[in-house]
Amino acid sequence: MAQYSAPALDKGLDILEFLSIQAIPQSQVEISKGVNRSSNEIYRMLLCLEERDYVQRDLKSGKYNLSLKLYQLAHRHSPVDGLKKAAYSPMEQLSAYSRESCHLSTLYRNKLLVVAHSRSPDPVALSIEEGGLFHLSKTTSGRVILSFLNEEEILEVLKHDKYFDKMSSAQRKQYLSTIVTIRNDGYDIRESETTFGVTNIAVPVGRKDSGIMASLTFSIFTAQQNKSVTFDVLVEQARKTATKINRELGVASEA
Repeated sequence: MAQYSAPALDKGLDILEFLSIQAIPQSQVEISKGVNRSSNEIYRMLLCLEERDYVQRDLKSGKYNLSLKLYQLAHRHSPVDGLKKAAYSPMEQLSAYSRESCHLSTLYRNKLLVVAHSRSPDPVALSIEEGGLFHLSKTTSGRVILSFLNEEEILEVLKHDKYFDKMSSAQRKQYLSTIVTIRNDGYDIRESETTFGVTNIAVPVGRKDSGIMASLTFSIFTAQQNKSVTFDVLVEQARKTATKINRELGVASEA
């Protein structure tokens, strides 16, 4: 229980969070049901949010949706801006060479956040869009990021992961052993646990002592893999790309 409460702030945040996951504009009644509050409770809050340009109301339907103000605020001082800037050109070069899409992910509030994506030049390829949030324990990228941490830190992070929570003691032991293997190998290749027919290849970017811990990952339709570019070649190219990104970030290689 929080020591202090701010009911008005709670209402405003509830509305913003609800609208952020809606595909279409919502009426006042729909919003009140979505945040489990009465229409009277949220009426003044909607007026305030509209006046401050956080939401916008359609003049014909009277329905509300988010404006771009939150996006603008989030991108003024984003901690991942430097990482994205350093990764952009190397990732573009990697996609051009491999003919595969790749993406860059980092740790965000005990989950995996996709912060950058480079599309394949081919017309058919798997796309993992920026902004996606995933459970660490169910992704190759998540395992690679966890490989930066020691066992105590890993368990602390995974306390909030519902899939890890459901594992037996034997499964947890095997999972932690896998992370040690990734740490030693410096990469991971495995079939996706979230998308059938997809193989993921991931390598680490950054160093723990620099505060930069990320994963550079290919997600490839296994049946459509370019046979002229083997998984071994993709691992090698991904590692070279990670080195380029580290250089741009000013992160030294491991001794």
